Amino acid sequence: MSFASGETHGAPTVVAPGDRGAIRIADRVVAKIAAQAAREALGPLPKDAVPPHATVVTHHETARVRVHLELDYPSDIGARCAAVRRHVVERVGALVDMEVPEVAVHVERLHPAHTQGRA
Repeated sequence: MSFASGETHGAPTVVAPGDRGAIRIADRVVAKIAAQAAREALGPLPKDAVPPHATVVTHHETARVRVHLELDYPSDIGARCAAVRRHVVERVGALVDMEVPEVAVHVERLHPAHTQGRA
């Protein structure tokens, strides 16, 4: 291999971390992660329940999440929603390194438990 006069051959130039670019994770990807985290937090769903889904708005390193889900009833709805919030914050933070200052949980439907022997 020949080099033109004045051309140097050596180690590649080092680019400062701030000049290397950035990775942008699409809102829909974060939403899928949030929905999966909600499913994990809820455990088994009631029969005929629609799996949780989420919508997300991201801005820089933060994600605001809305999770829509269905729950069985009777149950401690507040505790279940709190568990979903905690798990969504934890999983989104761990997987995409975003701060999640807000997780709004919308309970779309309650599925009553059917008792045996009642008419």
